[in-house]
Amino acid sequence: MIESRLRSEIGELADLGLTRRRRVLASPCGRMATVDGRELLNFASNDYLGLAGNSAIAQAMADGALRWGAGSGASHLVSGHLAPHEQIEQEIATFLGFPRALTFSTGYLANLATVPTLAGRGAAVFADKLNHASLIDAVQLAKAQGAESHRYAHNDVTALERLLTASSASTKVIVTDAVFSMDGDLAPLPLILELAERHDAWLVIDDAHGFGVLGAHGKGSLAHFNLPASPRILLMGTLGKAAGVGGAFVAGSEIAIEYLLQRARSYIFTTAAPPAIACALSASLNIIRQGDALRTHLMARIGQLRQGLQGLPWTLLASPTAIQPLIVGQNEAALALSKALWERGLWTPAIRPPTVPKDTARLRISLSAAHTAADIEQLINALKELA
Repeated sequence: MIESRLRSEIGELADLGLTRRRRVLASPCGRMATVDGRELLNFASNDYLGLAGNSAIAQAMADGALRWGAGSGASHLVSGHLAPHEQIEQEIATFLGFPRALTFSTGYLANLATVPTLAGRGAAVFADKLNHASLIDAVQLAKAQGAESHRYAHNDVTALERLLTASSASTKVIVTDAVFSMDGDLAPLPLILELAERHDAWLVIDDAHGFGVLGAHGKGSLAHFNLPASPRILLMGTLGKAAGVGGAFVAGSEIAIEYLLQRARSYIFTTAAPPAIACALSASLNIIRQGDALRTHLMARIGQLRQGLQGLPWTLLASPTAIQPLIVGQNEAALALSKALWERGLWTPAIRPPTVPKDTARLRISLSAAHTAADIEQLINALKELA
């Protein structure tokens, strides 16, 4: 039968403990989640500042829909670039200190636009081995059009330097996450930018998990390291995590952004996001800009969790961010621990290969400014009991 191979492969996933299922929430994204008729304390979302359910942002979206309609009607370059799209791009660029920004419907589309557009035939791409799947796929697209692909060990600047020195490519593109989504650690961006300057390379940075959280006023990982908005940097940030809404942006120099606008296929051939989303993002950006208290509270909860989980039999990775990975090891053990927490009213998802390397299945504990000290204490106590 035509479906037999599919059934066989799904069966293999089940045997390895790698099947996934969707949970249907009956509540907005927030500190608490209603799932399968249960109220759960939510440590599963990327809503780092607790803005996904913010009433002012929701009202801005509702007002935007009434003013601008439900959809954009076309791609940006045909007739779908409405005034709210233009406004949010200017606001993001100004906020980050870049000359210009371009918005996308998702971060995946943004990464698929940036890397293959910069790295054509004769180019070489240098990518961290733990980059997000969207960057991995972006590099594959670049390879398909004739670019060389080189991967360096996670955060190994010495290895990256050797690869750059050995390359004779006409165009070099370094690609890295800023905050790695499954480990929560940061790329050594000052050292990588120094290499980019020395080897005349582009530096593509995915700041999906840093934007809104790190740096002065939540400007992200570049601000965290006090790095300038260099013309050789293209900075991608998603707007459905700390910003609490949806979409993504790429910020860069005037000429780099114009080049993407003219050449990036996943920008040119995609219908623009609904303008109401841009209206909501404008409201969100105002909160992020003034959100130092939210970030201070979040950092306090991170410190509380890390202190409380010391001495447990599992390995808590050295993450200074809202992503706190607890390495369990085997798939079944991670699933069992996640299930035990679920039964105690705590939603802490198990992450398994291929998202993470084999034998490093983990709980990915995501913290939010919406969490209270009591919430963190509840999770700590539950893990201590289960240990």
